[in-house]
Amino acid sequence: MKFSVEKDVLADAVSWTARSLAQRPPSPVLAGILITSHEGLVRLEGFDYEISSHIEIPADISEQGSILVSGKLLAEITRSLPNSMVSIETEGSKITLTCGRSRFHLATMPVDEYPTLPALPEVAGVIDGQAFASAVSQVIVAASKDDTLPVLTGIKVEIENDLITFLATDRYRLAMRELNWTPNQPEISTSFLIKAKTLSEVAKTLSGAGELKLAISANGEMVGFESANRRTTSLLINGEYPKIRSLFPSDTPIHATVRTSELIEAVRRVSVVAERNTPVRMAFIDGQLTLDAGTGEDAQAEEAIVAALRGEDITVAFNPTFLSEGLNSFNTDFVRFSFTSAPKPAMLTGQEKLDEDDQDQYRYLVMPVRLPNSN
Repeated sequence: MKFSVEKDVLADAVSWTARSLAQRPPSPVLAGILITSHEGLVRLEGFDYEISSHIEIPADISEQGSILVSGKLLAEITRSLPNSMVSIETEGSKITLTCGRSRFHLATMPVDEYPTLPALPEVAGVIDGQAFASAVSQVIVAASKDDTLPVLTGIKVEIENDLITFLATDRYRLAMRELNWTPNQPEISTSFLIKAKTLSEVAKTLSGAGELKLAISANGEMVGFESANRRTTSLLINGEYPKIRSLFPSDTPIHATVRTSELIEAVRRVSVVAERNTPVRMAFIDGQLTLDAGTGEDAQAEEAIVAALRGEDITVAFNPTFLSEGLNSFNTDFVRFSFTSAPKPAMLTGQEKLDEDDQDQYRYLVMPVRLPNSN
């Protein structure tokens, strides 16, 4: 095999493919990237039996063929190359990579021992890539990072006709984001559970090319995504996801609206004195939100900002990290806190203007920390 390709094109393709490789592969060949040249295109593939990556890039091909080389090593090399054309050719059991005055010789692995990548399931419809990326970035903050509860490390994706709903929880907070898409069949009803980390990678690396195709296997075991010259597949998480939809309140007689940027900064400042697991208290009283943290002989902080309150005064407390991460996931000028009563959870929604209704496409529910004098 022999081909030439632009350095940036190759480095980007290798880096993206290497993301799907396992840190501790069950077989040595799974640490490799399979590179195949054919009819003006070079295909790079990675697989770890759970996630597969497939990308095609244009190249000047002198000799067709396939090679299998260490993905991690190739990624490090291609990142460090000078800005010039890269030439790769096989020489016996090795490949020679040349770029400008740089030359590398890499050992290859047996191609015939590499497993066949799963085919992309049937495409179910298309999603706007940027809207998809935005939705995933908002909901993923609530996904658990505790691998001892694999189900909660996933994002539940529910599809009902032209509406996709993303759901996530780590038991202390919940996030729900609704997104419209274009299904191939107007009437579709399905759901699946995918690792939050996998969905995040898809959102970051496949959403920039416009339309994103969503493919779902008939047996419900695999999902795939395709955009431009890239596609990836992933096995789904098995398990019963908690029914968290019902936890979002439908009737909230108490709600307060504050400017998002002001609250983010206020929480950041008062949290400086909040030791680990120490809550930030929030008192919504008389058109004002007062935040404070710290108790007793320890350092204390207090700050007040304007708040538009409807309903009775209310005082609640939250984990500062959960509160900050939730606030930072909003891209609206204002955020609304809605309560049924204290010390019930607070539901956060976005609001463009102070005197407008809130937008409920994205909802973030955060559990309160019980105050000593709360009932």
